[in-house]
Amino acid sequence: MTEARGVVLREFGQPVTVETAPVPEPGPGAAIARVELAGVCGTDVHLHHGHLAIPLPLILGHEGVGRIARLGEGLTTDFSGNPLRVGDAVVWSSNIPCGRCHWCVIAGERTLCETRKVYGVNQPFDQFPHLSGGWADAIYLQPGSAIFRLPDGITAEHAIALGCAGPTAMHGVIDVAGITAGDTVVVQGSGPVGIASAMYAHLAGASRVIIVGGPAGRLDLAREIGVGDAHIDIFAFPDPAERLRLVLDATPGRRGADVVLECAGVPEAVAEGWEMARRGGTFLALGQYTDRGTTPLNPHVITRKQLRIVGSWGFAEKHYLGHVEALPRLAERFDLTRLITRYPLESANDALADMAAGRVMKPVLDVSRGVEESRSREEETASRRDGQSARTTEA
Repeated sequence: MTEARGVVLREFGQPVTVETAPVPEPGPGAAIARVELAGVCGTDVHLHHGHLAIPLPLILGHEGVGRIARLGEGLTTDFSGNPLRVGDAVVWSSNIPCGRCHWCVIAGERTLCETRKVYGVNQPFDQFPHLSGGWADAIYLQPGSAIFRLPDGITAEHAIALGCAGPTAMHGVIDVAGITAGDTVVVQGSGPVGIASAMYAHLAGASRVIIVGGPAGRLDLAREIGVGDAHIDIFAFPDPAERLRLVLDATPGRRGADVVLECAGVPEAVAEGWEMARRGGTFLALGQYTDRGTTPLNPHVITRKQLRIVGSWGFAEKHYLGHVEALPRLAERFDLTRLITRYPLESANDALADMAAGRVMKPVLDVSRGVEESRSREEETASRRDGQSARTTEA
């Protein structure tokens, strides 16, 4: 492969375009991966709308799975020490911390590195190596990238189904919130981060997982694949007081949840989530990745309930490793492939629009297929999207 297509964002709020760039030879410690599937994340929607200060032009996409096409000198193993060869199926962490700053070295919090490189977010298209986003035929994995060979039996569909929500949930739900066996957990939000967080709450041994979200189609899908024990539709119950009553009714003794996971990215959800937690409970803010503004909060709720309030920002290499190692258990328990709706690379604008509207759970760009074969899937994709929209409308 000497040239690759990529989906480029040149102006905020305007349609993205498919452009081409040369595929460079990988330098020492680098690799070229041929992308097979690339995830569309809520963050991509925020980037498209200009909610984060990022350099333009930019190939979008920080979630991807593919196969090693070329290896640079000295790169012989993946992050776990497994031999790495051309043709291996791999995923890669979206960010590369600097490894030298206070946060990386002294604090040991690589997620807080202020100068980390992030694929599809802060690596411009008009600078070498150009192919620095996952929405492309190929991606240049720079030296220092955490590359992971997929476990046996795990397909590209399994690996992309949760995208970055998987390691984000591993960091926040397991490491920070510390859910333990028997906990009652409320998850605010039923998008990919909410669904991934609910899955990890199940794996951690939560006795009851209550999902508060919408639209109805997303809740239906979660219910069908066994994610969540109770599902509360915020559109069917728009009154926060009524939602709180329903949540408390679903908890032991109406005491509230041991842990509340905010995965909605809506500032108003924070105050509502505090009320859903029991006395002495834990509240984790996980969904506030972009600045959506302020919201009134009553500090008295914190003291009255003796709440533990924590935050979690992104993920580091160890969290991605933990997610990759958990994929076999996730795939065995949940039908991860049901989360995916495929789009050809040329339909990236449709995928962004559907993600923004919540019409599908997880849009995925099917990069590995040729243009003609991808076009043959457009009708299938449209049919599935219409079906999920119909379920939402009927509900």
